[in-house]
Amino acid sequence: MQHFNRRVHVTLLCAISLFIWTRASASLLKPLEVNAIPAAPPDYTIPYGSDPEQFGQLFLPRNSGPIPVAVVIHGGCWKKFADLKNTVPMSDALRNAGIAVWNIEYRRVDSEGGGWPATYLDVAAAIDHLKTIAPEHRIDLKRVITIGHSAGGHLALWAAARHRLTRDSPLYVEDPVRIGAVVNLAGPGRLQSLSAQHQQKVCGSVPITPLLGGEIENVPQRLHDGSPSELLPLGVPQRLITGSLDWLIPPSLGEEYATLAKTSGDDASMTVIEGAGHFEVIAPGTAAWPTVEASVLALLRQMSQVGPPCLASEAPGLLRKQCQAH
Repeated sequence: MQHFNRRVHVTLLCAISLFIWTRASASLLKPLEVNAIPAAPPDYTIPYGSDPEQFGQLFLPRNSGPIPVAVVIHGGCWKKFADLKNTVPMSDALRNAGIAVWNIEYRRVDSEGGGWPATYLDVAAAIDHLKTIAPEHRIDLKRVITIGHSAGGHLALWAAARHRLTRDSPLYVEDPVRIGAVVNLAGPGRLQSLSAQHQQKVCGSVPITPLLGGEIENVPQRLHDGSPSELLPLGVPQRLITGSLDWLIPPSLGEEYATLAKTSGDDASMTVIEGAGHFEVIAPGTAAWPTVEASVLALLRQMSQVGPPCLASEAPGLLRKQCQAH
């Protein structure tokens, strides 16, 4: 009887937990709800390539330059069902905080010509296009931060890592725009930690296969070049922020990457926001947003104090060594 009562008790607790989680999940933001958040349009829409998906939206604050710039990279399983509309509200909010924002579009894995290596190269080309538009728009290329959501969080970390690529990599670009800091919002940093089963459940397919141009176990060099965890240390501050109720990219994945980054010597931290889901972290007006905005502003202040990567004579330890090496 005692064993029976214990089993009933455990079953009841599980049922209550499931009920609470279901109710909480039902109240979490959905992508289209984020898209509907009122926001002013960008100041400019600028192509960085000839493909219709190779463009960015430039949001400019009213303050005089030189202005720090945030490269914002949307998510969506690296697939076309999501686009940069999802990050317009946060781009407008950051503009209102005094930051220039370059909200970029890119060819996804199911776009014509997308996947390996084009998806990566589009992100690289979009960021490097800042060199072209910076003088006209008073953008300070010594203060560039990447902010990515979900799959875009992976790409934001990768953009900060690409100076670590070797010349024989298909993703290598000479003299890239250097990223001074990264804010990864509910995005993976270690691609091999996303199981095929989980990808299928979340994305309806296994998008990492076309992202790398092959099944992950069969393309070790591409995995090395395309997964930020394999390119550590990045040599720049990295802030990972996610919601405690995010089942799409669970907090454990961010914690795993943050631990790897810190072990490598990087300045990395993980913040879990209680009661938030996958999309609250990109939605101005939610309880999660002040943490995100404060993290971005703090990183930009830090960059102003120590200077850009590889120009920072006051940079501590690892970053100074990397600057000297480059």
